[in-house]
Amino acid sequence: MDMKIDGLRVLVTAGANGIGLATARAFAAEGARVHVCDVDEKGLAALAQSDPAISRSVCDVSDRAAVARLFDETLAALGGLDCLVNNAGVAGPTGRVDEIAPEDWDSCVAIDLTGQFNCTRLAVAHLKQSGNPSIVNLSSQAGKHGFPMRSPYAAAKWGVIGFTKALAAELGEFGIRANAICPGLVDGARQQSVIANKARSLNLSIDEMTSRLFSGVSIKRFVDPSDIARQIVFLASPHGKTISGQEISVCGDTRMLS
Repeated sequence: MDMKIDGLRVLVTAGANGIGLATARAFAAEGARVHVCDVDEKGLAALAQSDPAISRSVCDVSDRAAVARLFDETLAALGGLDCLVNNAGVAGPTGRVDEIAPEDWDSCVAIDLTGQFNCTRLAVAHLKQSGNPSIVNLSSQAGKHGFPMRSPYAAAKWGVIGFTKALAAELGEFGIRANAICPGLVDGARQQSVIANKARSLNLSIDEMTSRLFSGVSIKRFVDPSDIARQIVFLASPHGKTISGQEISVCGDTRMLS
């Protein structure tokens, strides 16, 4: 299918690795012009070598001054903005709520939820000038089902869904679509770290923890980041012109997280 997004101007946060990198590459493969940011400077340097057409900035989305610089650099590189992909996020701490340090809670919410606000508030004026404007926010199955031992992450990702629905209602009059993607268990180093931390907290083996997580999933395989990337590209394309305010699962039918 021709996505019809040649020349689309896209900003992807946390685009040096994982879902963000897969998304940036998927957009670029369809002819979009892509700018990414990340806190991982080594990852950005590697991206400069592997994908020189994708422009780059160093940015922590929880830092509003850094986000302001990011938008200056993005607009300089792209000349405008048609799509914002709020992908940046951290796994946050693992533990029962009474064991979690307040500063770890604050950091997780600041990046996973407030970071999306920081970027979106600066994006809206530019998206209003686009002929095909959209915002895609990364939530999680933890934002639909909760996730024991991961309360800061689950709270932030539930917040992302509420934020997305508010954006869709506010911005629809300007033709700006806003949707949330809710991945399941995604293949990659971050998911493996989450599994290892939960296994350690519950005194389980990695295999036992993995089996426990998949017990509430119909299709018992990890989601590939490219599957999520393709969904994001579709939503940002003209084919998704009437899809807004949705939380869209790419998860193998996750019914619960344990």
